[in-house]
Amino acid sequence: MVETGQQNIRGLDVDKIAKGFADEQNVFKKFLTVTNTSAREIRWYQKTAGFLTGVTTSGVTASPIANRSQLALPTVIQVNWTRLSSTVREYIADSPWISEQDLSDSDPDILLSTIRDVTRGVENQVDIRIYDVLSGSLAQSGNAAGTGWFDGTNGSPVLDLLSGSANVRDNGYDISNMVLLIHPLDYKKLLNHLIIQRGSSIPSFSSAKVETGVLLRLLNFDVVVSDNCTSTLAVAVIPQRAATWKTFTPVQAWTIADPGIGRKIRVKEEGEILVTDVNAGFTVRGI
Repeated sequence: MVETGQQNIRGLDVDKIAKGFADEQNVFKKFLTVTNTSAREIRWYQKTAGFLTGVTTSGVTASPIANRSQLALPTVIQVNWTRLSSTVREYIADSPWISEQDLSDSDPDILLSTIRDVTRGVENQVDIRIYDVLSGSLAQSGNAAGTGWFDGTNGSPVLDLLSGSANVRDNGYDISNMVLLIHPLDYKKLLNHLIIQRGSSIPSFSSAKVETGVLLRLLNFDVVVSDNCTSTLAVAVIPQRAATWKTFTPVQAWTIADPGIGRKIRVKEEGEILVTDVNAGFTVRGI
């Protein structure tokens, strides 16, 4: 009979190692607020953004909060909440069977690589889910100015980002520290525009150092590059404000043993992303 359980392979703590690799591979989750949930069905609330001003009557444009007459009753202002529900998703994968002979004389790096690759496969699907929900749920969206970021004459990524962040600020959010998520091809477009097309007018970009797929800072944005982003779509969010990741089962790993035959590694995570503040970010399409 096959025995299952969380065990060590040649002294390796598989569960602990998988958790370490999960932290290493997370790209988008670190920009969310991460909390736990004890139920698979999550009931949550999405609130309207912006400043509360009270109800005005026809033809009145001034806020009923300001310049009230003495002894007049104050206006009532309230937040509107929308009740929603979501169901956690399961992400799970197994490694191939590793024979007892290989376990006895293989290099431990092979085992580490197996744990890492299985964990990466699970975490990659979590990343894809986070991006898909973010890119489809943000209320503030628009098309790229001109003919896109490849066009050095009519394209204007700076205007696109400033316009999007201005819309976010109009809804009462702090835009001093936002994150821009883009595909590598769009990252190339962005740098081509800033360095090649506009380098003479933006000297800092013509000489700035760029690190492995990430332009550290552009305006008030940290630029994050990932293959899990959709090409020709830029997504900008306020970290730890726009969305929450609800963890039902954190990353876990087990070894499954078939005595005398071999073992395999299983990695699993369960959770779901909730976009609680739909105006705390924006998208730019057609870049």
